[in-house]
Amino acid sequence: MKKINWVIASLLMGVLLVSLSCDDKSRSLGNFGIDIATVIPEGDNAYSLLLDNGKRLWPAASATRYAPTPGQRVFLNYTILSEEMTGYDHYVRVNDMWNILTKKAIELNAQNADSIGNDPVKANAMWVGGDYLNVSFMFNYGGMQPHAINLVNNQLEPGSDSKTINLEFRHNAYYSHSSKLYEGFVCFDLRPLRVENADSVKLSIKVKEWTGNKIYDVVYRYNQQTGTTRAEMPIPVISSNQYY
Repeated sequence: MKKINWVIASLLMGVLLVSLSCDDKSRSLGNFGIDIATVIPEGDNAYSLLLDNGKRLWPAASATRYAPTPGQRVFLNYTILSEEMTGYDHYVRVNDMWNILTKKAIELNAQNADSIGNDPVKANAMWVGGDYLNVSFMFNYGGMQPHAINLVNNQLEPGSDSKTINLEFRHNAYYSHSSKLYEGFVCFDLRPLRVENADSVKLSIKVKEWTGNKIYDVVYRYNQQTGTTRAEMPIPVISSNQYY
């Protein structure tokens, strides 16, 4: 696992060193980029990939076998092979893919309050990409059992603003106390949170950190792809899969 984690971290950091220009007509298999993408099954175990900037990719070649799951978020290492073709922005070669923990927000109520937990966790960065909330975070892990990470709609507390959905980024450490920090990454599907007769919704997300609560305010605009580039996004590092 440590070797795999080191490889992932190295490749992600490589984004800062590799330049991919969509206007460059000459393609080299030595060039590659790393992005976050959503998997779209296309039947017969085929799939396409949707980047958060709205570009659609067709894997014309792949160095790895992958069983697609609808809505699965992945870190994608790819090389562009062509310009726009047959409904796709690029044909690409998939050099490698790693699944990202992908979940939906859940309702926090009296029945599940204990299992959700409320242990400290640090959010390094939080932003909307496509229809997903992307969260890079850090947590203490003591090796007892996998931790739980969730985005919850707290029904136990009244909302203060009818125009804002109040959410909480929750962590259950299961009494696994440790001073050693691990890094993690998770994506939450925001589509179930859409409000009718609106094109966007405000999200206020509370995170219980070690120094107190921190609020992240973001706007989820339906079907509006982010203009964020790889260079502007925080570079996530996967240390292990010790959370779910």
